[in-house]
Amino acid sequence: MNALGRQLLLELKGCDKEVLNDIGFLREALLTAASEAGATVLGESFHRFNPQGVSGVVIIAESHLVIHTWPEYGYVAADIFTCGNSVQPERAAEILIRKLDAKDHSIIEMQRGILDT
Repeated sequence: MNALGRQLLLELKGCDKEVLNDIGFLREALLTAASEAGATVLGESFHRFNPQGVSGVVIIAESHLVIHTWPEYGYVAADIFTCGNSVQPERAAEILIRKLDAKDHSIIEMQRGILDT
């Protein structure tokens, strides 16, 4: 079997509640994670909800990084999807865990586009 891509699903708990509502901080965190993981950034879109919470996506040539925050719970759901072998999604995950100061986290990895060869 051979997969076209890898997807990391991050469950980040006990995060710094202040930064989870800061759209500028979160934008920079995702862009830094993408860049330091070796991805080619193509675009981005972020939205701050009222009264709180942010959703954002960074589109990369190799797929995407996505974040959704719940500041009231100190919780973040993030998704790092990469295709090919040039990007290190684990590096992007490490950066987000550190920048968001997650006290507890889990990562589920999925192989996407599994092809029989």
